[in-house]
Amino acid sequence: MKEYKVESRIYYSKFTFNINHIIEKSTPEFQALLDSYAQQGWTLNSTTSTSFGSAMYFYFYFERDIPA
Repeated sequence: MKEYKVESRIYYSKFTFNINHIIEKSTPEFQALLDSYAQQGWTLNSTTSTSFGSAMYFYFYFERDIPA
């Protein structure tokens, strides 16, 4: 049997000439999130993202086996 969990992160765009500012800011935070869940036995099952206005929404779907 599996257990599932969803984590979300929201990042807001700002006026800058660096078009990659959201990626540069979010990458270390995403890696820390993945490392934390991996230590607890979770695996990343799926991801999705969407934008609305000046915000970017990222969703991470994790799963792990429930011990018998």
